[in-house]
Amino acid sequence: MHRVGSGCASLEPVILSEAKNLRIFRRPCKTNAAILCSAQNDGLSFAAVHETLYPGKAKMRTQSSFDRRSFMKWVAAAPLLAQITARDLCAKAASLAGADPAGNIYKRLGVKTVINCRGTWTYLSGSLEWPEVRAAQVEAARHFVNILELQRAAGRRLAELTGAPSGMITSGAAGAMASAAAACIAGSDPHNIWQLPDTTGLKDQVVMSGGRSAFDSAIRLAGGKLVLAFSPGEIESAISGKTAMIYTTHLGETLQKEIAIAQAHHVPLLLDDAAGIPPIENIKLYARLGIDLYTFSGGKGLCGPQCSGVLLGRKDLIEAALLNTSPYEGAVCRPMKVGKEEVMGCLAAIETWLKLDSNALYRQWNQRLQRIAALVGTVRGIDTKIYVPEDGNRYPTLRVSWDQQGWGFSVMDCVQELRDGDPVIEVLGPDNPSLVPGVHEGNPNKKELREPDPLELVSMTIQPGEEIIVGKRLRSILSAAGKRA
Repeated sequence: MHRVGSGCASLEPVILSEAKNLRIFRRPCKTNAAILCSAQNDGLSFAAVHETLYPGKAKMRTQSSFDRRSFMKWVAAAPLLAQITARDLCAKAASLAGADPAGNIYKRLGVKTVINCRGTWTYLSGSLEWPEVRAAQVEAARHFVNILELQRAAGRRLAELTGAPSGMITSGAAGAMASAAAACIAGSDPHNIWQLPDTTGLKDQVVMSGGRSAFDSAIRLAGGKLVLAFSPGEIESAISGKTAMIYTTHLGETLQKEIAIAQAHHVPLLLDDAAGIPPIENIKLYARLGIDLYTFSGGKGLCGPQCSGVLLGRKDLIEAALLNTSPYEGAVCRPMKVGKEEVMGCLAAIETWLKLDSNALYRQWNQRLQRIAALVGTVRGIDTKIYVPEDGNRYPTLRVSWDQQGWGFSVMDCVQELRDGDPVIEVLGPDNPSLVPGVHEGNPNKKELREPDPLELVSMTIQPGEEIIVGKRLRSILSAAGKRA
């Protein structure tokens, strides 16, 4: 019998598990029992672990070594293993009582929800909105408003928040690319705006620093003609009397050089840093650097509406971007509609970020990864590392690696097993299910040595409590793969 109280913590299982015909009986310490169960399931000697936990109480021969390093990994994972046991029992009890913990609005359509450890990918619906964002959208939805007046008011508020001269809310960062390109090609002239994407008689070349991008169709839709450049020197050579804009995703010293080149030639520069928040400081940094135009996604790190973005920069170019964009009929970017809910929701997201304690948030994200690492680290042959990328998507990220060739088990094999399970778990691997197969980005002539693809888990999109589910599943998959090797 199990005693069930108001939550899973009150469960007191009499029998935790059975493994290889070995019955694990009730002990005063459920954590120790969980270690014994899990160690046995992973093929470690029960006797060795038992003797370590209960010295002198059993005289079993150790058939496999259990070194101090392995033992410490098990000790670190012990509380989590006990939590897994309690959670499984809680789910079973809920099921018996007729409750459906997985029930949600998507299940009505036969669509599975996802435990997202991959990050803020658009095909996985980006990020989850801040509560303040949801509240702002609900309030915005209660009233009619003139969208033109709203966008200009939002531009003034964005200037206050960021230090940029002006701004507008767009239909994502890709929408910002299209509006920016149209602004730089057609300007504010009504005849030119109506003429796009026909660019006859207009400056229409866009220098693509770093080469092609999977998103450069946004520029081409507005009439931009791409000119590829792969170094600051090539950018200067590519600039001509037909150049309307320079597009870049570069940061740091390379960006500084590109800013100088653009300013020297009086050509507007658009920085696409869609995944550039966090850190939220970037929203003010680029204004201080004097960048003509720069954009962030609203539905990624900002945790704003998924279909929103923000374009910031020079007043004249922002005004031209507005004139080339919805709700203006006849504008090339009319299809890229932004509603009042997206405008107010995106503003709320920026305001929320500027108020919150980023360090505390990063500590929470890091702790979730540490729990997964503690569980996965109990599998022999697994190495884990937590780091923060420097070139975008700057969230604590867990890298999990093993001898893929020696195990005969690749990262993609693991990705697919996690994806095929229930619940669906998405992690960052070598695949990109949302990429058109014909796309070739960057410099097609540059040869780079590829390292083995790692398996990575991005903390930002992992919700509280999901790390236990993920750690348990990943540990089970890798443990089974290790045994088969």
